Amino acid sequence: MAVDTPATDALQGAVGPAVVDVRGVEKRFANGTQALAPVDLAVRPGEFVTLLGPSGCGKSTLLRAIAGLTQPSAGALRWWGGDAGHVGEPGRKLVFVFQDATLMPWTRVRANVRLPLDLAGVPRDEADARVDASLALVGLAKFDRHYPRELSGGMQMRTSIARALVTEPDLLLLDEPFGALDEITRNKLDADLLELWWRKRFTVMFVTHSIYEAVFLSTRVVVMSARPGRVFREIVIDAPHPRTEAFRVTQEFAAYAKLLSECLMEASTEGAPSRNAGAPNGTAGAPQGNDGAPDGTAGASSRGVAAMAGKPGASA
Repeated sequence: MAVDTPATDALQGAVGPAVVDVRGVEKRFANGTQALAPVDLAVRPGEFVTLLGPSGCGKSTLLRAIAGLTQPSAGALRWWGGDAGHVGEPGRKLVFVFQDATLMPWTRVRANVRLPLDLAGVPRDEADARVDASLALVGLAKFDRHYPRELSGGMQMRTSIARALVTEPDLLLLDEPFGALDEITRNKLDADLLELWWRKRFTVMFVTHSIYEAVFLSTRVVVMSARPGRVFREIVIDAPHPRTEAFRVTQEFAAYAKLLSECLMEASTEGAPSRNAGAPNGTAGAPQGNDGAPDGTAGASSRGVAAMAGKPGASA
C-alpha cells in the first residue's frame, strides 16, 4: 500500500554534491540580447525542480546551458561536483527532452526508442531488453511496431520520454514537453511522469508556463523574473507523495497556485528585484493563513528529441 511521504522528507536521504550547481551564469547572445542575468541555483539529488516564469525570461536558455547545448557568457556550471568531462560516467548521465517529440518518421517506435543505444554501441540483445522496459514504463509496450504518424500527440511525447529513459538517466531535463497538448492529455502525462520519478528517484528539471503543472509536479518551483532572467523566488511544494489527481482539488493545491500566481505577476514586471520569502535557503514553504492552514483559491520551440546520455551537448 502506498504511503504518503512529505516532499521534504522524501529528499532527506539525498547525499553527495549537488546534481547541478549553477554559479553566476549569464547568457548574452550575439545580437546583444541578454537572456540571463547572473543565476545561482543548486539542485539536489532526487529533487523535481520546475522553472516557471514569463515568456522570454530564459527558462529554456538556462536548461540548455545545464544540458551543454549552449555555452554561458559568464559564470560556471558544475555537475555532480565536477566539470562536464565527468558527465556520462556511471551515476552521472543526463538526457534532454525538447518541446516536440521529433521522432524519425520513417522508422517505428521501437527503433526510435533504441536510437541512443545504437549510437552508443550497446549490444542488440541488451538494447532490445532496455527498449522493452522503457516502453512498458510509459505504457507503449503494445505500440512498438507503430510509426510515429500512427500515434497521437501524447503518445509521440511518451515515445520521446521512453527514448530518454532507455539511457537510464540520473538527471532528466524537460523543456515544456507537454505544452502543445490538450489539458486532459497533459494532466495524464504529468501524472505518469510524476509516478516514474517517484519510482525511479532520478533528478528532474522541468520547464513550464503552467502554474498548475508546476504545483502538481514539483518538490520545488524556481520562479524566474522577466528578461534578463534570474531567480526571483523559490517555493518548496511540501505536499505528500505519491500525488494523485485528487491533489488538484485540495485547499493546499489552491493555496500554492495562488502563491505562485502572485509571484509570477511580480516576476513578470520588467526589472523586478529578486527576493526570497525569508525562509531557510531563500525558499518559501507552504502558504499559511492566520490559523496556520493553507489559504487561497485556485485560479490556471525548440525541436525535440531526447538528447543522448553522455557529455552535455550531445543530442540526436
